[in-house]
Amino acid sequence: MPEGHTLHRLARRHQQRLAGAVVRVSSPQGKFAAGAARVDGRVLVRSQAWGKHLLHEYEGELYVHVHLGLYGTFTESEPPMPEPVGQVRMRLTGAGRDARGFGTDLRGPTACEILTPPETAALIARLGPDPLRPDADPELAWARIRRSRRSIGSLLMDQRVVAGVGNVYRAEVLFRHGISPERPGVELTAGEWSALWADLVELMRVGVRRGKMHVVRPEHDHGAPSYAADRPRTYVYRRAGEPCRCCGDPVRHTVLEGRNLFWCARCQPV
Repeated sequence: MPEGHTLHRLARRHQQRLAGAVVRVSSPQGKFAAGAARVDGRVLVRSQAWGKHLLHEYEGELYVHVHLGLYGTFTESEPPMPEPVGQVRMRLTGAGRDARGFGTDLRGPTACEILTPPETAALIARLGPDPLRPDADPELAWARIRRSRRSIGSLLMDQRVVAGVGNVYRAEVLFRHGISPERPGVELTAGEWSALWADLVELMRVGVRRGKMHVVRPEHDHGAPSYAADRPRTYVYRRAGEPCRCCGDPVRHTVLEGRNLFWCARCQPV
C-alpha cells in the first residue's frame, strides 16, 4: 500500500498542475459518475494530503477524497487525453498554471468519493499527526503511545496514532533506532519517541523529494541488493532470513495484526 510520502507527492503534483483553474472531472468507468458531475467544471482550490488520504478541495466547499488502498494508482498524460484504458474511476484534466494542460487517470482506489466540509473535518479528526505536515503535533501521538500496552510496532501502523506511516517506514525506523517492534508503548521513553518522530519526518521528506524511500544510511548502503529491482536497499523490510546489514544475524519475520513484520533480534532487543 502506498505510504504517506506517495500521497504528499501526488498532492503537490496536482496542486502545481491543476489548482487555481477549472478542472474537468469524469468517471469513464461510471462508478464515480454522480460525484464527478458535482465537481466537473469547478475550480480546484487546493490539493493536499493527510496521511494516506488525498483531498481535492473545489469551489463551493466540495471535496473529493481518494484513498489508494492496495491497488490504486494515478497515471498522467498531457491533453488531449487518449481513450480510457481499463477501469478508470476518475479522470481529471485542466490547465492550471501550465498552458500545455495536464491530465491524470485514477484506477483501482479503495475510496473515491465526495465529502462535505463536516465530513472532511471528521475524517481528519480521526487521524493522528502526519510527519509530513508542518502543523503536525507529535505530542498528540506520544500521549497515546505512552499510555498503551500495545506494541510500538502496532501503534506506528495505527493511522489514529500516526498518519501516513506504513509497513516499510515502520520496520525501518524501528531498526534505525534499535527498538524492538514488540516493545509496549508504555516502555518507550520520551527521548526515544522524539528521535523516532524526527527520523520519520526526515525519511518521509526524502521520499517526497525523490519519489522513492531511502532508509539505509550511507555507511550501510552496500552489499546485498534491494528486495526489488526498482527499490532502494532496506535494513530489514522484506529481507526475512537474510543477514542483517549491521550484525549479520538473520532478519526475523512474523505477522502482526495482519501485516508482515520484519526486524533483527540482535540489533533490536526486546
